[in-house]
Amino acid sequence: CLNDDSKDPIAILEKMMDLPFCHMHGPEHHVMVGAALLTAYKNAGGDLDLPSALSEMYRRGKQVPGGVCGFWGSCGAAVSSGIYFSIATKATPLATKVWGLSNLMTSASLHSIGSVGGPRCCKRDSFLAIKTAVKFVRENLGIEMEESRIICNYSSKNNQCIKERCPFNPLNNKPD
Repeated sequence: CLNDDSKDPIAILEKMMDLPFCHMHGPEHHVMVGAALLTAYKNAGGDLDLPSALSEMYRRGKQVPGGVCGFWGSCGAAVSSGIYFSIATKATPLATKVWGLSNLMTSASLHSIGSVGGPRCCKRDSFLAIKTAVKFVRENLGIEMEESRIICNYSSKNNQCIKERCPFNPLNNKPD
């Protein structure tokens, strides 16, 4: 992320997803969503010390255990979008407006993810959290990140793929 100049968090995330450390499902997504958002936010003009923000994202994100989507009812990709927002806005437990916005960021991501339904797919949920965050940041902070079209290339690796119910399934994303 430190060497990426993209304003598109989806493109940044996909680069990370294609690295050998990234599994089909796993808690690494709880860090990667926020890291991609922080990077794109900074590159789009957001006021941010990226090295320290990424370090903090890693510290916070790795505390979110795998399986929280099903066991806690709070997908780690959505939580990661809230962590990103709290880091970007310097929210704390004692903040006023940004405390509320950070929670609304997580809530909006959870709503987007929950509306599609399960079972889990860390790729789909990460894409949904980022799409939601791009819109939320534009509306609340005025920062315009870019957003590429998402067509899933991971479904063949996912035994729980929901196929045509997935908004990123290639069959749902035919050229206009």
